[in-house]
Amino acid sequence: MSLISEKMLTISIPLAATIGLEEAVLLQALNELLYHNEKESNDDYCWATVNIHQLQKITPFWDIKILQRLVYSLRDKGVLLVASSPLLESSELRFAFNEKETSKQQPAIGKPMTDNSHHRQGAKTLSQSWSPEKDVLRQLGQYNIPAQFISDQLPEFITYWSERNDPQFSWGSKFIKHVLRLWRNHQTESKKLDLQVRMSTDWMPSEDAMDILVRQAGINHNFIEDAIPEFMLYWAERGDASNTWNSRFVMHVKRQWAKFSATMEQDSDPRPIPRDWQPSEELYEVLVLANIPRDFAERLSPEFTLYWRESAQAHTSWNTKFLQQVKREWSRQQSASSQVTYNDNKQRSNRSNSTRGSNLIDELSDRSWASS
Repeated sequence: MSLISEKMLTISIPLAATIGLEEAVLLQALNELLYHNEKESNDDYCWATVNIHQLQKITPFWDIKILQRLVYSLRDKGVLLVASSPLLESSELRFAFNEKETSKQQPAIGKPMTDNSHHRQGAKTLSQSWSPEKDVLRQLGQYNIPAQFISDQLPEFITYWSERNDPQFSWGSKFIKHVLRLWRNHQTESKKLDLQVRMSTDWMPSEDAMDILVRQAGINHNFIEDAIPEFMLYWAERGDASNTWNSRFVMHVKRQWAKFSATMEQDSDPRPIPRDWQPSEELYEVLVLANIPRDFAERLSPEFTLYWRESAQAHTSWNTKFLQQVKREWSRQQSASSQVTYNDNKQRSNRSNSTRGSNLIDELSDRSWASS
């Protein structure tokens, strides 16, 4: 048996160095098939349709997967135009070499040339009047990309590449890559939006969120539970949707806790409330974080001071006690105005010292905040 087969494919060494050895072999094989098959002229390109068995017969050393990869490689390099479905899904390949029939230049596969001469003959800059050819739109349509989405990407693509003045072998292939990348990003963002939900009246932070706040951040459990109703009301009224409610809640509570901790007096000795006591400015900053108006708290201050002066009880932090009272009164008012009913038994089933629903004296006597 002769080592030299009767069927030979001749390739250009400079071309193989430019586009790759396997691509150059396949390009020459397609040239042979183009020569022996019926050709069709369309948009100044010479098109041919070959059966997959014809292609495998002339390249028996490659399976369909490898052929598909090389066809797409030639397409992405701007050497080949493809107007058929992937070889794995179709039984034929419709292709054309990316050179106009009216061109007087020698085809790349018929004349050996250097990298520089290949660049001069094939690459060109993008003009402001450029538009994708029917074959490009057909290929993008195979990915089920809406025509309007494709059209919307065209102005930005033309502006960017025309200003760069960067020559390319195939602007159609460049546009396909550009649209595919943006389409995948669009689909990813759409999936994220599908996961977003509005704040519901029965929302509760997850166990992981509570663990982060209680165990890792060292925040008082009662403080966290008191922040839940105001957090729910605020976002329910805004009507926003999100898939990160737990993360938002963790950040919200951490900010409030930092401000709250700063308002606690350093003196650890309990003392009666002074006759001229007024809430500190730091306390009002905490209320701002909780979206509670300053004037609402100021209206509660006289009653709060009067009660505790008559009570003659001593506490370590009157700012803390007042903050507790303001937040509870605000939560009640918002619940009534929004007609939102909360199931206190469900939310406070594990809290033995909950004071929600109790009278004013019991609330003000609650020491959970003062001892936190």
